[in-house]
Amino acid sequence: MPIRKTRSAAGGHPRTGEGASGPLVALGLVGAVLCAVVLLFLRFADWAGGHPLTAMLCALFAVPVLYVLFRAMPRSRELRRAARAGMAQADRELAEAARTCEVAVAGAPVQDRDTVRLVPDPAAAHDGLTARLPDPAPVFSDLDPDGFEAAVAGLCERDGCTDVEVVGGAGDLGADVLATAPDGRRVVVQCKQYGPTNKVGSQDLQRFGGTCWTVHGAQLAVVVTTSAFTVPAEEYADVCGIRLVDGEALTAWAQGAGPTPWGPLMADRA
Repeated sequence: MPIRKTRSAAGGHPRTGEGASGPLVALGLVGAVLCAVVLLFLRFADWAGGHPLTAMLCALFAVPVLYVLFRAMPRSRELRRAARAGMAQADRELAEAARTCEVAVAGAPVQDRDTVRLVPDPAAAHDGLTARLPDPAPVFSDLDPDGFEAAVAGLCERDGCTDVEVVGGAGDLGADVLATAPDGRRVVVQCKQYGPTNKVGSQDLQRFGGTCWTVHGAQLAVVVTTSAFTVPAEEYADVCGIRLVDGEALTAWAQGAGPTPWGPLMADRA
């Protein structure tokens, strides 16, 4: 039996009848649409003869609708063209990034190629759309007093504060860190590096409350500790509007898992 050979649509000429079926189907659809339009028009004309006022109102309503649709057609075409252009640009950028990554992988030593694939450039990752993870949180209890104040100042600067300054020391009058919050408020921070069994008491809060507003001009007063606060200290802070950050909240803040002292969640506690 002879073998029958046929050409595929992708590799050769179409078989007889396949090329002609497309135009015939299109003509059939156009004819059906025209017939439907004519029938609807005749139906509407027959109905309008018995309801002239209602038909006139429908016509007056239809004219502006058709006008708006007609004017919107060119705009929709422009939007579609712009969308296609944007998608094409994104595809080109993605292809370029893939080529750059392949070149970097090919040029790296064999033992480092998996690292090149898996570890992105930190500068490229911080594009304003995704949040860069904070650095590993320090063990605050292992720092000396100056190091603890510097660490708290570093957290303020990391999370958007400007004009950050460490002023702790003799004659600081209760202020260890000064900064300007992202919303423009003047932040005055007192740092209390206490052991886990030594809580910050109300007397500490009272001494700080006597200077933070009047002497340092605080618009946001914060006490940060590695320990915890006594109940009287918390009550005094609630009355005076001082925000408290205990050891647990400090760790969460440092790890990026908790709010900043000037954030909305911490404001609810003040």
